[in-house]
Parts: sequence; structure tokens; C-alpha cells
Amino acid sequence: MSVTVLIGAQWGDEGKGKVSCYLSQGARITARYSGGHNAGHTVIISGKKFKLHLIPSGVFYPETLAVLGNGMVIDPEALFEEIRALQESGYPCENIRISPFAHLIFPFHREIDVLMEKARGKNAIGTTRKGIGPAYADKAERTGIRVCDLLDKDRFNEKLRLNLEIKKERFSGLNGVLDIQLYTNFSERYVEKLIPYISDTSKIIQDAIRLDLPIICEGAQGMMLDLDFGTYPFVTSSAVTAGAVAVGLGIPPREVKKVIGIAKAYATRVGAGNFPTEEKDGVGVFLREHGNEYGTTTGRPRRCGWSDGLILKYGKKINGYSGLIITKLDVLTGLEEIKFCEAYQYKGGIFKEFPYDPAVFQEAVPVYRSFKGWDKEISHIRQRKDLPRACQEYLEFIEDYTETPIDLISVGEDRDQVIQS
Repeated sequence: MSVTVLIGAQWGDEGKGKVSCYLSQGARITARYSGGHNAGHTVIISGKKFKLHLIPSGVFYPETLAVLGNGMVIDPEALFEEIRALQESGYPCENIRISPFAHLIFPFHREIDVLMEKARGKNAIGTTRKGIGPAYADKAERTGIRVCDLLDKDRFNEKLRLNLEIKKERFSGLNGVLDIQLYTNFSERYVEKLIPYISDTSKIIQDAIRLDLPIICEGAQGMMLDLDFGTYPFVTSSAVTAGAVAVGLGIPPREVKKVIGIAKAYATRVGAGNFPTEEKDGVGVFLREHGNEYGTTTGRPRRCGWSDGLILKYGKKINGYSGLIITKLDVLTGLEEIKFCEAYQYKGGIFKEFPYDPAVFQEAVPVYRSFKGWDKEISHIRQRKDLPRACQEYLEFIEDYTETPIDLISVGEDRDQVIQS
């Protein structure tokens, strides 16, 4: 089995946390390869809800290492708050490993994030304002500060001084968070806490690969928020696709054996950006309330609509899905009609593949195929053949349309409410 990559196949919030937690049972490593605490993975175990933002889902299994890779940006304050909450729930977190090459988020990154969003005005992206983008900008500009820099106080202070001087030149109104005195004990405050977790994570992963031990790689956000292939500029600030695993964890690309796309049975999106299949009333409200579609990180209500097949096929083209996992199928229960977008209409033309021209996507009108709904409760079902016939027909169409088998189906919030196809 070795390396399996889990990819959100839509705009994030597809249930990657639950899926990763379920598949991590028996895995040697669960590793995050991108993003920061702008991600929100909700996991429910025996009725108890856990909200993860930085830590991979393997943390719930003592025999599984939970790796935070070099491709991430980490806010130490957020990290240790998350660790504290897990420890209070009985999970010691001794299985966490953090790459020394991951970059750090500071308070000034968060403030810059807020300023940038305000400056964009009506063109605001809708970021979580956690400082993720500014931290990645520092990384690209080669002024970023990494976890390993905390291990050398002089090096840390010099890098911090340079960083603050650059920020003072560029941003007015940030003096409150650019005073170096605020950070004089930053290294001491976090280095002792971090030392037990810092490891050569790429070596740990490659050692596991040599032993053919199962490794689950999970990303943040979803395919359509990828910095290169997403709906730019309404995207995240890191790479989301399967290709980012090699860079974000130090895994040779040839070692990735399986890539699984995770998609809701419908679609959601948070923040700005076009959403052709969005339903603002009626069905949209039904999906939001029945699916509890509110952001794990921000609490913002998610925009809801029908599943978009062009996006699923586009994600397969970029990532090479070997299988799909469909989540929240139970949320559709009670709808008389279910729709699936199989093409776009634009200025009299029909698009059957995701368009490269953003103008087309901005004005696309979805072309739907309709399916009969079902009323039977399905959250207790554990075999696909026991699902209502209308439900099975919907799943079979998705498989045929995407030319991809559905490996797993989620029919409830709890980790174990799944059907293995």
C-alpha cells in the first residue's frame, strides 16, 4: 500500500478529516503536506467532536505518527492550543512529529492578512485572516522564519529583526505588532515546547516507505482552491494537488501509489468566487441546515449547491484519482429531486470540460441531469446494496461520468458511519 494521498475534490470542507481518521486506523503515518490553521477538519469519534486545524487525524492512534510537514505554515499559539485540547480529551499527542523546515506564523502575519483584505475592498478573497498568505509570501521572498530557527536564539533574533524592519517599510498602521520587544521571549516561550516534536520528518516517512508501511497524506482545502489550478484569485496560498505531496513532505513522486478524491454528494464553497451550481434559497438552505454547513475554522455559513461534475473530472485530470470517496450522502435524504451538473452553457456553446478561461467560468450556466430522490434514512446502512435504489443510481452515474470507482461512502458524521464499496 505505502503512500496514499487524500485530495479534496471541490472547494474544501469535503470531510477529509473524517476520511483520514478512518483510513489512518492501522497506518504508520498520517502526514499534512500544506496549509496552516486555516484548515478545519472535524472528526467525530463515538459521538465526541474534535476540531483539528493543524494536526493530522492520525493523532488519535498512538501507534500512528502524526506528521506536520515542511510544506506547512505553523502558528505556535494555535498549535499548542490544539495540543492542549487533545490532551484534555485523553490523547497525549506524543506521536506528533514536526518538520524543522516548516515556516512559522507570527502575530504580524495575521495583522497583514487583515490589512490586505481590507485593501482589496469589493475584491476581497474571503481569507480566514489567520496569516497564512503573508507567511507563505515571506517564504517565497526568502525572509521567512522556520521552526529550526527557534533552536538558535541569535539566528532567530536576527531573522526576526530583519523581518520586522521590512514590514515597517511596507505597512503603515502595524506598529503595535512590529515592536521587537513583543518577540524577545518568543523563542524561549515555544522552543522548549517544540523540541520534543521536531524531527527529520522526510527521513521518518522514507524509512516507512522502505518498509512498505501504510502512509496517509492529507492536505488542507480542496482542489479548486489550489494556487495554480484553482479558481484564481479566489484560492488558498499553497499547493493543494497531489503533486504538492512530494514538495511538502519530501516524498519521491514515484512512491505515491494511490490518490483518492474526496467529494461531498453535493457542493459547498466558503468566501468569494464564482459557484455555478450554488442554490441560494430552498435547496441551498436545506443542504446548509441538514449538513451543518458552517466553517470549522471561521463558523461562517457555507454556500451550498449541487455537485459539479466538470470540477470532479478536472480534479481527476490534474491529480489522477484512482478512486473517489463520497461524503455526506445522508444529507440528500428527503429531497424529491437531486441534480448533477454535467456541462456548462456559455453564450450558446456547451462546455463539457472545466474551462481555462475564467470569463467562461464566471458566467457559466450549469446543465443538469436530474435524479429521483429518496426518503429512507441511510445513516445506519453499512453495505452499498442496501441503499435505496434511487441512491444507488445516483452513485452509479457519478462513477460512470467520472470514470472513477467510488471506494468509500460516508453516511453520517461519526468516523465509523461509512460504507466500503
